[in-house]
Amino acid sequence: MGDPHGVGIVGIGVISRAYLDTLASHPAVHIAAVADLDASRSAAAAATIAGSEALSVERLLAHPDVQTVLNLTIPAAHADISLGAIDAGKNVYVEKPLAVAFPDGQAIIERATAAGVRVGCAPDTVLGTGTQTARAAIDGGLIGRPMSATAVMVTPGHERWHPHPDFYYAPGGGPLLDMGPYYLSALIHLLGPVRAVVGAASRLRAERVIGSGPRAGEPIPVQVDTHVTGVLEHADGALSTITTSFDGVATTAAPIEVHGETGTIAVPDPNTFDGTVRLRALGGTEWEALEPRAGYAGAARGIGLLDLIRADRQRPPRAGGDVALHVLDTMTALLRSAAEGRRIELTTAVRRPAPVPFTSTEDWTT
Repeated sequence: MGDPHGVGIVGIGVISRAYLDTLASHPAVHIAAVADLDASRSAAAAATIAGSEALSVERLLAHPDVQTVLNLTIPAAHADISLGAIDAGKNVYVEKPLAVAFPDGQAIIERATAAGVRVGCAPDTVLGTGTQTARAAIDGGLIGRPMSATAVMVTPGHERWHPHPDFYYAPGGGPLLDMGPYYLSALIHLLGPVRAVVGAASRLRAERVIGSGPRAGEPIPVQVDTHVTGVLEHADGALSTITTSFDGVATTAAPIEVHGETGTIAVPDPNTFDGTVRLRALGGTEWEALEPRAGYAGAARGIGLLDLIRADRQRPPRAGGDVALHVLDTMTALLRSAAEGRRIELTTAVRRPAPVPFTSTEDWTT
């Protein structure tokens, strides 16, 4: 791999710990700098990482040792930070979604292409053995021609556990923009790109109450729809239905099921990297658990950035900006369809990312 790849992290919030657990000690990466609006948080993080500095965002973007910016800011800041990094000549890997508004996502990809830098975007959970084993089974013909899929995410809302959940209920938040990227990215890996959508949405109540942390008991306004459902028309003719909700208690539905002419695949939670993939063959009476046969084994958040570092012209990043822009196009089209009451055709197209061959934990951590 040569010298470690220099990474600068902007945003030292809750999710940063998961990335640091993967990247801080990885031999292919050197975290050269960290930045946060709260200087005490960036200083505390830098103190735990050998050779890392706590800097302002501006100084981090200009740092000569930073080759890729890991953008872990809140969704509303994703576009500004990513565009700043691109303009500084840096690659970007951004937490999902790519941006809050589709034009901002387009600007990120267009500016990166013009600058000759790469864009990657979460979720990278789809690169683990769960989604990738399901994809290998589908591509291997175990369910025949795939015809349809269902994707279901139901929770009572993140304010029950998150100490500062305001952004989940502000413009750019809601269950689809927050959790939809996991399910839509998985469906694109499994069934390919989407060409059109029909959506519907609702809102259960006008405010939520924070359930934990120093602000417990504080009400916050709900400015977005909190239950979004829709139908996705995939380019190859398959139909997927998706439900994302902050208005339910629980569900017994599998996170994702893919139905084919000769079988059904039950896919584990796309918010996780692994899990059991199950197959029910036509005429069978039992579900069969499939052994992991593809994907990064034992993967964790940050594997998408490592995959981006190792990408080249022949094999683009699997958690790439092109997929993230297509996911953003799908989500914003679903919300627009819900508001306007009509079918909407997408403006983007994307190739299915390259599959991930089975890669042992030892192979990707060294």
